[in-house]
Amino acid sequence: MYLLWEEVTGLDILFDEERLLQLVTNLYVLTGITANILDPRGQDIHLFKDHPPFCRAINALPEGHQRCVRCDMWKVKNYTAEGGFQFYRCHAGICEAVMPLYDKKQPLAYLVFGCFLDDTPLEEQWERTRQRVEWYPGGAEKLREAFFQFRQYTPQQLQAYSETLEALSAYIRLKGMILRTEQSDLQKLELYLEQHYMEKLSLASVARELHIGRTKLCGLAKELSGGHTLSWFIAQRRIDAAKRLLLETSLPISAVAEQVGVNDYNYFSKVFRSMTGTTPSLFRKMGKKAPKEMEA
Repeated sequence: MYLLWEEVTGLDILFDEERLLQLVTNLYVLTGITANILDPRGQDIHLFKDHPPFCRAINALPEGHQRCVRCDMWKVKNYTAEGGFQFYRCHAGICEAVMPLYDKKQPLAYLVFGCFLDDTPLEEQWERTRQRVEWYPGGAEKLREAFFQFRQYTPQQLQAYSETLEALSAYIRLKGMILRTEQSDLQKLELYLEQHYMEKLSLASVARELHIGRTKLCGLAKELSGGHTLSWFIAQRRIDAAKRLLLETSLPISAVAEQVGVNDYNYFSKVFRSMTGTTPSLFRKMGKKAPKEMEA
């Protein structure tokens, strides 16, 4: 299950990740088009990982990932259709579509699908994309081959797919895959830090976002962390995320630090060592070496 507390409305939302993942995976197998779910703020709940090569290349870079995140948030804020899917091109010029999933006029989530190309000339679409991705290291031409691997769809095909997804949205609601739920202040704090640890946080900002007094917030942080402060708990969450990135990616340590919300490399190394007893580089070295030693 994926829990979300939506700060703006105070809405508690429960996502049934397992069943939603099965649904979007089946859609991909049948159609070749990726569908996904965004929360009410436009943030990906990380269901589907099998993105096209072009999107993987973009998301592999911190700047590219942030562009995609901002784009998701933008398309949710700019949804203006009277109903159904609204089509647009993302920050890289690739076609996508978004539709809200409502509960009594309140969007609980957004159903999105993409990435694809329409049936206009490919070279014209590539030229549009090339201009938008000139920031890519080494130039846009490095992405050309991946771009031409996108499938093209006619308006009739896209209309058929969007109508199918609109029908499935009713099935999602019927089966309770996305629900309102109630959460305690402790759960809200834990979830908020899980989703925002990479941002600039303070006692005042967290208290404001969660509508919880500072004294109570300090008490909740101690309860969650086993007697530590909120700052310690945030640092611990960042280090846990950094450990995964160090072992699962080849990102430079400075990039790992930035992705978990620490822009100062030296400070990151100091905190990492204080919480793990080792440096980030040695942790990565030993972590990747361990499986080979076990096999020997």
